[in-house]
Amino acid sequence: MKSLTAAHEDDEGSLQDRVVAALVSQAHRPRGAFGWLEGALFAYRPSNRKRNRWAVSLLEVRPADRVLEVGFGPGVAIAELARRAVRGRVFGVDHSATMVRMAAWRNAAAVRAGRVRLVAASVERLPDFGGPLDVILAVNSVGFWPEPVDRLRELRGLLRPGGRIALVSQPRCPGASRETTVRAARELRDLLERAGFAGFRVETLELDPPVACVLAVNPGSSVS
Repeated sequence: MKSLTAAHEDDEGSLQDRVVAALVSQAHRPRGAFGWLEGALFAYRPSNRKRNRWAVSLLEVRPADRVLEVGFGPGVAIAELARRAVRGRVFGVDHSATMVRMAAWRNAAAVRAGRVRLVAASVERLPDFGGPLDVILAVNSVGFWPEPVDRLRELRGLLRPGGRIALVSQPRCPGASRETTVRAARELRDLLERAGFAGFRVETLELDPPVACVLAVNPGSSVS
């Protein structure tokens, strides 16, 4: 029989495990009041805002571009994309209805004007965007995608020839370091290459841990 101390330690460990599991689940699909709070923390965290704005700047979005962000969270990057694509259209898909509501609130004027359309959808069941896209962005979301190479092939099929994509990773695992970011960038580049993208470029933002942005273009050949 376990001692009371051992049983108490097991209870504490179990509670900690449950808390960690809940946090991971919320990061994957924020929902309810806790999800709204987490989204607010993400939105106002200076490093997150800097990361998202930096990623958008690398894509050199033009005024008439049609842009998609996959996994937009609280909508910080959506706002920056809409600020640049003033004559285009910004689409966003996120499988968290809570994040859709938060991002719609953050971008209310652009949504009312029809320049931003936000949809609760998963990356494996994308809606119709009514035409080819010029730019696709995904920030810290590829790791949650099922069969990411297949998903990237599908996204490439939505991009016009020469269209740009940016996959961003800021590792959040315990002990994440520059080496963790380098490995993440290498993995993202490999996924993009297997999906048929070309013209790779890797940029790094010096945060703690560093952020990697892997950029590529759709070469225009048929998607296999």
